[in-house]
Amino acid sequence: MIIMKTYIYKVVICLVCLFCNVNTFAQIGKIEKANAKYDKYDYIDARQIYLKVVDNGYRSAEIYRKLGDTYYFNSEYSGAAKWYYNLINEFPSDAVTTDYFRAAQCLKSIGEQDEANKLMDVYKSKGGKAIAIETYKNVADTLFEKGVQDKLFEIEKIGVNTGYSDFGPAFYGDHIVFTSSDESIKNFENQSADLSGWDNQPFLDLYQATVDDELNVVDAIALKGDVNSEYHESTAVFTKDGNTMYFTRNNFINGKKGRDKDHVVKLKIYKATKSGDRWENVKELPFNSDSYSIGHPALNPEEDRLYFASDMPGTLGMSDLWYVDILGDDIYTKPVNLGDTINTVARETFPFISSENNLYFSSDGHAGMGGLDIYVTKITNEGFGEIATFGEPINSLKDDFSFIIKEGRIGYFASNRDGEEGSKSDDIYQIWERCEITIQGPIKDEVTGDVIPNAEVTLLDSSNNEIDKLVVGEDAVFSFKLDCDQQYIIRAKKEGYNPREEIIETPKNPKAIEMPIVLNMPMTLKSTDPCPPDDLGCRLTLQPIYFDYDKSNIRPDAEIELAKILVALNEYPKLKIHIESHTDSRGRDAYNLKLSERRAQSTLQWFYDKGVSNSRLSARGYGESQLINQCENGVECTEEEHQLNRRSMFIIRE
Repeated sequence: MIIMKTYIYKVVICLVCLFCNVNTFAQIGKIEKANAKYDKYDYIDARQIYLKVVDNGYRSAEIYRKLGDTYYFNSEYSGAAKWYYNLINEFPSDAVTTDYFRAAQCLKSIGEQDEANKLMDVYKSKGGKAIAIETYKNVADTLFEKGVQDKLFEIEKIGVNTGYSDFGPAFYGDHIVFTSSDESIKNFENQSADLSGWDNQPFLDLYQATVDDELNVVDAIALKGDVNSEYHESTAVFTKDGNTMYFTRNNFINGKKGRDKDHVVKLKIYKATKSGDRWENVKELPFNSDSYSIGHPALNPEEDRLYFASDMPGTLGMSDLWYVDILGDDIYTKPVNLGDTINTVARETFPFISSENNLYFSSDGHAGMGGLDIYVTKITNEGFGEIATFGEPINSLKDDFSFIIKEGRIGYFASNRDGEEGSKSDDIYQIWERCEITIQGPIKDEVTGDVIPNAEVTLLDSSNNEIDKLVVGEDAVFSFKLDCDQQYIIRAKKEGYNPREEIIETPKNPKAIEMPIVLNMPMTLKSTDPCPPDDLGCRLTLQPIYFDYDKSNIRPDAEIELAKILVALNEYPKLKIHIESHTDSRGRDAYNLKLSERRAQSTLQWFYDKGVSNSRLSARGYGESQLINQCENGVECTEEEHQLNRRSMFIIRE
């Protein structure tokens, strides 16, 4: 049976070897009963029996090992760690290399990394092998076609998880199909046929859920047709046209169960075709067997090769990854083992082939964080590239498996990281690349297009708090990293140029957008002429004093600029200023001349009211005689363009 994290696939492979003496026949009877349940994977009952045997004082390496296995294969690593560790310490001469390996894995899962490392060293010294991998290295160069550091991913549970085991997501067009044992669908407590033998959870079925515009997974319904039966179904894969499905099921077809020689129901891969909204014509694939398990199908991008996991003869460990070539309708080659580059003495399972021809799979035989971890390798014409694994948050101390990905956008996987009930704690998580936005560009002269070296560029938040600042080099290029759902201001300036600002609003939902985003945004600066010696406004970088149409009163915004001049007058007692006031071209020339004079006098009076001596001030109105744009009489202009001419200027007098 395929070794996998969830309860329907957990397989225990060991020899029954009881160490006892002739005076413990009652204990032997209990052990034999436990072995029978153990060999049929009925772990809950077997565990209770073994525990009672130990409580009665009967202990051996084999009992400790089997107790450890009953926890281990139900992904309850804390319990497993206790019994494997006891085995190693109390019966060191009977401990085999696998015991050290499993003990180390379980200790890692409960956070005991130092002790786990010691046991792993012993495992290696006894001939145990592990493929050397740079553990905890993210592989976004293959996952998202770029390199990033650890923890540049976000995850969250999808909304259709249940209180039972949920795993095995698969892409199906714009939907997700997944495996679940949902008590709201089956009132399994009243239907003994729906109870799996080892942990009293309902049997698994396949469900379809919708992925909405915000990439939330909603509205799960059971697949229609003949796929879901009264036994287990899980881990499907679909052809791109959506008309063919391969899926895993217990050895059950046409209402009949198939068993091996020990009366164990194995797993098989089946094929179904779409008819309307139903899945019909369920066929068993010809390379299945009643004697071993095959499951977790995965198609390559060309859909001419089917990958799967199995413990068939030729398997190197507890379960391996295999493939068959699809030669035509229901024509398959003989299964081929992926070899010892991929497969180990432990578990390899849940293959997935991405559109970029990357093989993702789960294993507890390669070096990792604990339990089943997720790995990836590139499929090449020569075989496979380097195997890499993931750090947090993809992998955890517990089981992480059934990983699928649309590279560059969104992915899903299952994990029991948030629970203490083994398989029952399985939940499906959605993964996306953490929002990463780069905004960059050169600083250029607005007129000539030449780059402007040594310009200062500042990144500010929406409250104008400085986040970052830099001075561009000879290439004049700036670059900043931005977060999603934020507002930023980018400000550029250099002496001899007018400063420039741009306001940037970043996307609100990084899940729905391909990351990373690189936004090229050149910023142009307009050259400013050196200030004339007598232009106070230029020297103080003042804004002109504007007036409303046909008005001469000082507006509140104008008072701000006047206050700046007032400070200058107070700071420099010898400073004298001449005020020039102007109008736009609308209205009669004579009227505008009088209006501008009133504006000049209004400005003058404001300073008098603030206590400035009249000997330091003078003013004159110029009407519409000194327009600063094209808005002459008869020329149609906007209100904003006319506004530019309604102004007062401030000239320093000798």
